[in-house]
Amino acid sequence: MKLGMVIDLQKCVGCGGCDLACKTENNTPDDIHWSHHITETQGTFPNVRYSYTPTLCNHCDNAACVEVCPTGAMYKADNGLTLHHSEDCIGCQRCVKACPYQAIGFNRTVPHRQWQDDSELVPGGTASPKMVLDRTGAKHSPLENPERGDTYPVTRPRRTVEKCTLCDHRLNVGLSPACVTACPSGARVVGDLDDPQSEVSRLIKLHAPRQLKPEAGTKPNVYYIRTFGVRQS
Repeated sequence: MKLGMVIDLQKCVGCGGCDLACKTENNTPDDIHWSHHITETQGTFPNVRYSYTPTLCNHCDNAACVEVCPTGAMYKADNGLTLHHSEDCIGCQRCVKACPYQAIGFNRTVPHRQWQDDSELVPGGTASPKMVLDRTGAKHSPLENPERGDTYPVTRPRRTVEKCTLCDHRLNVGLSPACVTACPSGARVVGDLDDPQSEVSRLIKLHAPRQLKPEAGTKPNVYYIRTFGVRQS
């Protein structure tokens, strides 16, 4: 089995719902984005074309991040996913520099520290973030998803990297990644690229697929089909 994703840009509406769903599911800090996007505007008014390309870890066959990791913290799983052992990460950031897709983030500070440090806006009149945290019983953020902890720390510690796992904790129980479930137009499909009968394989055969930065030689397993386009003319 080799898991991969097909993103149909013609179906994508550029809403960013994938980004929000990922952040909620995986408890990522404000400045780290496992699911992100590239926006481009080309042309000169009134002939302008805007494009939106969703991005995530490409779970490459020849993952540069795995090759440069000195501790084996970044590794390839049997199902083709590129995963990360947070407890083995020494924070050297070699993977961050090696990834041609800027898909790996680094925790320079304690994630969600604001819930520990901030004070109430109106003393005696509003609750401080710490009070909210204590009332909810959460450890890091009152909005955290504890199920993330099934396969990866709920919140990754300071001086470690983190990245998209394709929601492996959801895949393990038969659910789709959060970004797939949240997409209102069904633009994302996850499946077995080794299975010629899978939906991802069918879409790749039906359309002319593209990958981001194929010249990097990493053999990414996220494929883009068709085009996103909002043209004003």
